[in-house]
Amino acid sequence: MSKRKPYIRELPRDWWMKQLFYTKYMIREGSSVLITLYSLILAWGVFRLSQGETAFNGWLEALQNPFAIILHLLMLILALYHTITWFSLAPKAVDLWIKGKKLDDKVIVAAHYGAFAVLTIFCLLIITL
Repeated sequence: MSKRKPYIRELPRDWWMKQLFYTKYMIREGSSVLITLYSLILAWGVFRLSQGETAFNGWLEALQNPFAIILHLLMLILALYHTITWFSLAPKAVDLWIKGKKLDDKVIVAAHYGAFAVLTIFCLLIITL
């Protein structure tokens, strides 16, 4: 048995706040928790809808609470931040070559935003019609 002590590097709790890159990364990863919470709230709404109109209306009334409105605004901001950061990472995941040349990163990001806008408008049209 060895009598050596292994090296254990100390890591302070605020290590991620010392560099902007890590701070943005941790905010994006932490936002996943709230986005999951939001999807559970929506799933609960679908469940209440399956129970009937009165149950669904009760769920809608619960969402009128100021706390729920603030929570939804916070989740919207975090979801938009999450989307923006993921779209900026898209060129690292999409390696497109056209006629022997790599497609510019800006084109890939712009295509993602364009598809996002088109799908958003399409969904809004379906909801309002």
